[in-house]
Amino acid sequence: MSELAIAASGVRKTYAGAQEPALGGFDLEVPRGTIQGLLGPNGAGKTTAIRILSTLMRLDAGRAVVAGHDVSTDGAQVRRRIGLVGQYAAVDEILSGRQNLVLFGRLNHLGRARAAARADELLERFGLVEAGNRPVAKYSGGMRRRLDLAASLIVSPEVLFVDEPTTGLDPQARQEVWAAVRELVAGGTTVLLTTQYLEEADRLATRIAMLWHGRVVREGTPDELKAAVGDDWIDLVFDDPAQARAALPVVRRHADGEPRTDERRISVPVKQRTKALVAVSAALAAEGVEPAEVNLRRPTLDEVFLELDRQQGSRQEVAA
Repeated sequence: MSELAIAASGVRKTYAGAQEPALGGFDLEVPRGTIQGLLGPNGAGKTTAIRILSTLMRLDAGRAVVAGHDVSTDGAQVRRRIGLVGQYAAVDEILSGRQNLVLFGRLNHLGRARAAARADELLERFGLVEAGNRPVAKYSGGMRRRLDLAASLIVSPEVLFVDEPTTGLDPQARQEVWAAVRELVAGGTTVLLTTQYLEEADRLATRIAMLWHGRVVREGTPDELKAAVGDDWIDLVFDDPAQARAALPVVRRHADGEPRTDERRISVPVKQRTKALVAVSAALAAEGVEPAEVNLRRPTLDEVFLELDRQQGSRQEVAA
């Protein structure tokens, strides 16, 4: 058995009338039992990739294998082994949570008794037993998303595609969905997750692939991607915006890149973390400026994404 749950090579897709491809040589390898994050701005090709890998759309060129089967030549076998959670909950609001799950079970060719038993198992697994007999219209956003995840697991898929699972959810609901996804992977399911929330990818993903105009331009673990940016960062927070303005030219002298600022905060990249922290602190003290908070940290995925945006923009200007 292959160690890869998903293997895509040179996948291309151009929509009718489009000047540029949605996917222009998409490559991805996802080991079994992991969470692969797929990040990128709107229009990068994330949803197109999900649709092709889940056999909802045909590719124009290249090859993709999911759960050991080619999506172009063996789509029926792929569909037997996958689940898909789209951007919007695909459950019926009139039916109860349990009725929805039983319905999905019957649609997946389970007998009545087995569909009912499986519905009860999933309600228990996702913490929805008490709400199981209530209409879905009365569910919170997080409960609906958990029910949507449960419905995708009726047949215990080897691979689950989750397309932007927490868009529009409040922080508590997002935490509920994250816990549900982690539980799936603990049970052996491989998850391919698309998201625009960098925090979400950082919290969940084993590895992250960053898309830009239909191609993976950077890939690695969250820590590897952060390390690729290179610098550490010093965060300075001030009680008074005037103090922040006074501190900026002082901090800039010790920076290894352009600081980022808002009204009361300065974030500055540095290469020699300890030496820079001491130098910045001493320089501010000499000017009589004292920050309310000083923190030394590694880059965030937001900064990786901004750096990627800068690099790709520069390459496009050179190409033009």
